[in-house]
Amino acid sequence: MTRGRRIGVLGMGTYLPPAVRTNAEVARGADVTAEWISERTGVLERHVAAPDEAASDLAAHAVRAAADAAGIGLSEIGLLVCGTSTPDELGPSTACRIQTAVGAAGAVALDVSAACSGWLFAAKVAHDWLRGSEEIRYAAVVGVEAYSKFLDPADRGTAVLFADGAAAAVLGPVADGQGFTHFSLGSDGTLADRVLIPAGGSRRPASAATLADHGHCIRMDGRTIGRFITEVFPRLITDALDRAGLDIGDIDCFIAHQPNPVLLRRIGADLGIPAGRLVVVGDETGNIGAASAPFALARAASGQGLRTGDRVLVAVFGAGMTWGSALLTWSGAPAVTSVPVPATTLAEGLLR
Repeated sequence: MTRGRRIGVLGMGTYLPPAVRTNAEVARGADVTAEWISERTGVLERHVAAPDEAASDLAAHAVRAAADAAGIGLSEIGLLVCGTSTPDELGPSTACRIQTAVGAAGAVALDVSAACSGWLFAAKVAHDWLRGSEEIRYAAVVGVEAYSKFLDPADRGTAVLFADGAAAAVLGPVADGQGFTHFSLGSDGTLADRVLIPAGGSRRPASAATLADHGHCIRMDGRTIGRFITEVFPRLITDALDRAGLDIGDIDCFIAHQPNPVLLRRIGADLGIPAGRLVVVGDETGNIGAASAPFALARAASGQGLRTGDRVLVAVFGAGMTWGSALLTWSGAPAVTSVPVPATTLAEGLLR
């Protein structure tokens, strides 16, 4: 019987498109300075998809890398769940595009739309599906964003933060005592207008007017979002620890969405998270939405000392508003980076 089996991460893969947009480049369009960006956000650079690269193209690289890390063939993936808020099209699902790109012909493919919380929401779907399925053994869960396609370069509140990238995990059976536990997800639709792409859907279909007023670009109420993060991130951590009967010191690795490295580090310090246990990658990636948390998890697996048996606490939050947490006992899964990213010289004066 498969019901009740433990489900965890068997392998991880990441992909950042090679093109890099530095703070100096972004600053010129947003009428700020490179130093203004780095001091307020902590972001030093962000990766940008090519003009002919869509979200599914980025995600396909990450899924292939995750399958390689897990040591399974793509034909063995029985479920493919994609978390994204920047789909290739409004329909079909981006997951179906990824399925075709990687050749996972036997997979059930679907999207989950929960903005920056999307990967963890998708992981919960895959986790529960695998625990109850007699037929499906492996699932690929990918978070991906192509935000650069939806940015107004003159909007300093968004252009300095958002970027492109993908990160994926292959989920499957793990040993007793390993894998995911204590999922908790939530939403508050009363705040849905605080971060959104206003036009292009059924409420405001594309038109000459929506193009003229930049309605297809991301809009964000930065002050409200900052207050939301400052309130919800500590609550996610403390609630998850309380449910599991654990303390801060019992967690070996904290993985979070990466909205703003400066804010993330400050909240982590206020919570008393020991130095080095909160993984921060947003300085080199920017905010890559649904890919942020799995990218940080892959980084921990590949280069920050995550070991078999380590306790990991994942906390995410995003537009909608949405949020979630999960505890994960690490199974020793490796991580693979697809298409090595070339070294980039950061703008002078931004290195810390």
